[in-house]
Amino acid sequence: MNTAGHTDDQGLDLTPFRGVRYIPERVGSLAAVTSPPYDVVVRPDGLLHLESADPHNIVRLILPQATTPAARNEQAAETLHTWLSEGILAPDPEPAFYVYEQRDAGILQRGVIGALRLSERAEGVVLPHEGVMPHVVEDRAGLMRATSANLEPLLLTYRSNGDPEGATAVIERTALTEPLLSTTTEDGFSHRLWAVTNASDLAEIRSDLARHQALIADGHHRWATYLRLRSEHPSSSPWDHGLVLLVDTARYPLRVRAIHRYLHRLPVPDALAALADSFRVRTVEGPLPHALDALAEAAAEGNAFLLAGDGRFHLIDRPSPDLLARTVPADPPEAWRTLDATVLHSTLLDHLWQIPDAPEHIAYIHDTAATVEKAERDGGTAVLMHPVREEVVRDLARQGVTMPRKSTSFGPKPASGLVLRTLDL
Repeated sequence: MNTAGHTDDQGLDLTPFRGVRYIPERVGSLAAVTSPPYDVVVRPDGLLHLESADPHNIVRLILPQATTPAARNEQAAETLHTWLSEGILAPDPEPAFYVYEQRDAGILQRGVIGALRLSERAEGVVLPHEGVMPHVVEDRAGLMRATSANLEPLLLTYRSNGDPEGATAVIERTALTEPLLSTTTEDGFSHRLWAVTNASDLAEIRSDLARHQALIADGHHRWATYLRLRSEHPSSSPWDHGLVLLVDTARYPLRVRAIHRYLHRLPVPDALAALADSFRVRTVEGPLPHALDALAEAAAEGNAFLLAGDGRFHLIDRPSPDLLARTVPADPPEAWRTLDATVLHSTLLDHLWQIPDAPEHIAYIHDTAATVEKAERDGGTAVLMHPVREEVVRDLARQGVTMPRKSTSFGPKPASGLVLRTLDL
């Protein structure tokens, strides 16, 4: 987000770093060793698919599999050490910013990857818009401590005036040159990466970004983990920085999608019965795209959700105003009180369904079809959400108002495995 009047000591402080990357000759293909971010991998199916794609897939580092957290973290650390010692992964020769491009048939996104300083000041410069779950921060912190590495970048957005100058000019110039790597993943996205090492280019990027704030688009838990680990280590140390991808959404708007909920222990008939006269309930004939169209139409008028898991789709909307008044906190701004995620958690989950926000009760799933399939296979309830608009997210973040966690999914997300940051360097 552009911040007129922002001085250089109040903005983003991005630092070049020696990226650690796969050596293409040592792996089957670059596409086969990449992964979506750790929290987007649908377990266990997606995890097994990635593990079998290549024995060196990055998922073995970001989602190690063992019986205890300590064993998982130790396994990831040993795997990283082995891959570095065997030359599967290797550090680049000099510090760089990395220009990163993602492209498919409908979107082109470019940004810059660097190590962002995590000073106390950075907490007001990088704006979160969602809360975090302590157990996830604990999990990510344990993994980062054990590996001494930032294994995948956060996705941050900022807004320039849209002109091709500063960081944007360097990014666009760099994208005309031969990339360090180029690959296409099975989701249809092509990925290209360049290293920026020229001193004047580095300075131009740094001085431009120093005038901006950023919104966390993806990676709230990793951001909270960065800050936690920084507080555990005396400054100055490598823990003073964290790996990020910065995208100028004035030039490259992101897609905003919903994150759905799967309720493990609530069958659809019980979910519907608990609604009584609190919501309007209608059955929508499939297939899924048609049901999502009905959800979008209802969401344009107010709060609406789609329940699935019994072979049909149930559209619930028009919540009772009296019920909302009794269950939704009155203090936050109206834009927060009327969010679908607010109504879902305050009114449905907390009040009507009385379901605690804990992993054994609720799973957060990005893929719509996968959420429905899991509900139909396992007998729980899928709650499908309609995405919130980016400007709503940004306005609330500017006010310092935190949305309910897992309210949004910005994308495209950076592929994990293209460039890592090890703190030993």
